[in-house]
Amino acid sequence: MKAIVFHKPNDMRYENVPDPKLEANTDVILRVTSTAICGSDLHIYNGYFPQVENMVMGHEFMGIVEEVGKGVTKLKKGDRVVIPFVISCGSCWFCNHDFPTGCETSNPANYGPEGGILKEKGGGLFGFTNLYGGYSGGQAEYVRVPFGDIGPQLVPDDLTDDQVLFLSDILPTAYTALKWAEVKEGETVAIFGSGPVGLMAQKLARLMGASKVIAVDPLDYRLAVASRNGHATHTINPEKTDPVEAIRELTSGRGADVCIDAVGMEAKRTILEKASNIIHMQGGTSKVLETAMSAVRRSGRVSVVGVYGTKYDSFNLAQFFDKNITMKMGQAWVQNFNDELLGFIRSGKIRADDIISHRIAMKDAPKAYEIFNKKEDNCVKVVMTP
Repeated sequence: MKAIVFHKPNDMRYENVPDPKLEANTDVILRVTSTAICGSDLHIYNGYFPQVENMVMGHEFMGIVEEVGKGVTKLKKGDRVVIPFVISCGSCWFCNHDFPTGCETSNPANYGPEGGILKEKGGGLFGFTNLYGGYSGGQAEYVRVPFGDIGPQLVPDDLTDDQVLFLSDILPTAYTALKWAEVKEGETVAIFGSGPVGLMAQKLARLMGASKVIAVDPLDYRLAVASRNGHATHTINPEKTDPVEAIRELTSGRGADVCIDAVGMEAKRTILEKASNIIHMQGGTSKVLETAMSAVRRSGRVSVVGVYGTKYDSFNLAQFFDKNITMKMGQAWVQNFNDELLGFIRSGKIRADDIISHRIAMKDAPKAYEIFNKKEDNCVKVVMTP
């Protein structure tokens, strides 16, 4: 079969790989009908997360069930499903306590309680390096899906792929951030990053009753999408306006009730910041998180779903303490929220497909990675068909 394969940083190839096979009775083989490039894929593409071996990429995908293991009881051949990017066994201690990303079973080689940089990671993820299980991803014609009765979500026939594809990651990731932050009606929510996750967070924040939704992003074309879709009430370009001052001005000097970091470590860096990374052996930057901590009000909540992969010496613990900030961060709890989110889509309360800027054949993915990474051609979200 054909797939998009990571060889080394900035080197993605469309090439032949072996067809997947059932490896356990609980496996499913899926024929992929739609897949996407995620901002998290760029962490591997740019070398922030190390991967020595070639790997089939992609953790946002859906398709048709082609084969089921003998132990799968909830799916059959021909079922149409969308796949959460988090691989959860459904039966370990963490899965039984509604914490699918902490699954003790799905990442046997590298799982552990420490949460280290290069060892003792969390549960398995599709197409996201050997650190997270080494699972082949869904930027392929076919993919093996473990624990077929737990992850795959049946898709109604009256909904298109575009409408539900993002239940795989970016929609539940945005919702996870807002649920962690306990957004209340009438509150002000500042969302750092107007990429796919940030845009979804803006939509959902309004749905949850936020009175002001402030989009912060250094790219005007992404801010235009935030405004055009009618979900951001205010937009701020941090390269033109100090975002902390602007947010405080919009909130009587207090700061936002909630700040969402949907950017993570791959924010823009200065030459001095890059030099500091080398000195301190850090990857990327924590400046978006630091800005969010300044922009949130005292006793406010900061929720982080942008990815951070290393330690950071600049973390301002004194500010965190003095302002009584509540912070929650991590991989999204996809399985916990997708039934509710599917209901939002079916009822028309939320639209997920209006952020798609590029639809391509999967063979063109290597070029699309380059465009997405460089933020060219007003690229917001790339969806591919095998």
